[in-house]
Amino acid sequence: MDLYRAFLAVVLSFIVLFGYQYLFVKPQPKQAVEQTVREERSAPGSTQSSSPATAAAPKTVAEKPIISTVKEAANDLPAKDVAVETPYYSAVFSGRGGGVKSFLLKKYRRENRADADLMQLVKTSQSHELPLIFTPFAHSSTPLPLYDPDRESLEVTQKDGKQSVTMKAELNGLRIIRTMTFDAEGYSFDMTYTLHNPSSQAMEIAPALYQTNQPFSQTKAFNRYQFGGPVLYTADEGVKEIKAKKLAEGPQLFQGDIQWTGYEDNYFISAVIPLTESSRTVKAQAVGKSVITVLEDPVAVLPAGGEKKFTYKVYLGPKKLSILEAVNHNLSKAVNFGWFDMLARPTLWLLNFLYKYVKNYGVAIILVTIFIKLLFWPITQKGMKSMKNMQKLQPKIAKLKEKYKDDPTRMNQEMMTLYKTYKVNPVGGCLPMLVQIPVFFALYKVLLQAIELRHAPFMLWITDLSAPDRLPIGIDIPYLGGIPVLTLLMGGSMFLQQKMTPSTGDPTQQKIMMMLPVVFTFMFIKFASGLVLYWFINNLLSILQQQLINRQTR
Repeated sequence: MDLYRAFLAVVLSFIVLFGYQYLFVKPQPKQAVEQTVREERSAPGSTQSSSPATAAAPKTVAEKPIISTVKEAANDLPAKDVAVETPYYSAVFSGRGGGVKSFLLKKYRRENRADADLMQLVKTSQSHELPLIFTPFAHSSTPLPLYDPDRESLEVTQKDGKQSVTMKAELNGLRIIRTMTFDAEGYSFDMTYTLHNPSSQAMEIAPALYQTNQPFSQTKAFNRYQFGGPVLYTADEGVKEIKAKKLAEGPQLFQGDIQWTGYEDNYFISAVIPLTESSRTVKAQAVGKSVITVLEDPVAVLPAGGEKKFTYKVYLGPKKLSILEAVNHNLSKAVNFGWFDMLARPTLWLLNFLYKYVKNYGVAIILVTIFIKLLFWPITQKGMKSMKNMQKLQPKIAKLKEKYKDDPTRMNQEMMTLYKTYKVNPVGGCLPMLVQIPVFFALYKVLLQAIELRHAPFMLWITDLSAPDRLPIGIDIPYLGGIPVLTLLMGGSMFLQQKMTPSTGDPTQQKIMMMLPVVFTFMFIKFASGLVLYWFINNLLSILQQQLINRQTR
């Protein structure tokens, strides 16, 4: 039983640190429809398309792209771009194709420096590769439309309210009117495409909106523990994160009541929300370093002289829960805490609530840690007392093991009688740990994903709670860069905690438990300092609680 407890503690610890992403992340629901799209379509920007009879079998994903419907226009006519300024962002929309050429977030910077560049959410440069390109002909190769905007610049302020830009174009005999309406509040804007058929014959249309994206950030926060890539939300199955492994297999296709689709990393998202009711298709494909996502409406017939509108809400900005909730349309689900969402969201709310008063997220993390510790204080107290009582019984248990070493059944019976006599639960020390695991996972996800901690300072050398703590000493230490002071303090506190924890006297258990502080210290070196701070404060509170129990049970 002693060895079992030690082994259980080690296993649970490693599940917390390494097994989470594989054991506790919400599994992806089975796609309603998932297939490889027709191989005969040509690559983006190409001037030719392959026919089913002559197309060679592609060997890689990049050789059979699904975005084959838009290409650079063959003429060199000048395009008029539109620059939009709001209190939250600065954007430039291309007149050639209508894609967004630049989208700078004014309240976020790429790096944690006052002079760093603003956060740029557009990483592509070619006109036919820009996000937010619309085409009425998704099933045939067409050039980019050349838009004529009614203005080339627009500044939206709070006193002016909502303002609009209208861009007109003609494509294959179809008139396109694009109206974008901007608000001074937030990171979203509305976009409506009006398609008019001026001819005397009906015309078949297949409206689609394209996004080509690359990772917004290459910082340390964007790593194997955090998802980055195309994502969508359906009314029936919730959030679908299209992992890189699936994209490597080939184009991915989804159909149904798709409420929004986009591209995200840990802190930012570029999303499109269709506002006209319809069953839609989303296609996603990796092409080189980019990921192309297509939001398609069903094929329709536009009668002679007819008109049809397609309306979208577009969001390019931070994955901050309060902002996404204001946008509505379930966009807040982009902040995905997995199985422990019901615990994580109240925890994030508490973190932000405390920040309003203390104005420091490091201090808010300390207060949240204290609150959670107090919440579980009674059951932790009971577990620690159980371990202390087990320690006192070790001499009696050792005698029973020696006396009945040849009769395991009798030995177990006598040990159970001993436990009942002294009212000791042999697994009482492990149960509090099991109860607290869901709360730890919830807090772990919050500290890992909350954009509130990005570039948030704490004190002294800790200037970014989303990055590992490093104290610069003037020289570059290999692998580390600086000294991980907070991580070392965390490891020291864990070592002291293990020394104070009641031991059953089993040498194997003692060796295993004393190895944990060293193992944890090495693993936490690359963790965000906000998570390390939580663990350090939690260790200090556990030491205090153990000290109080030791005094009570002497």
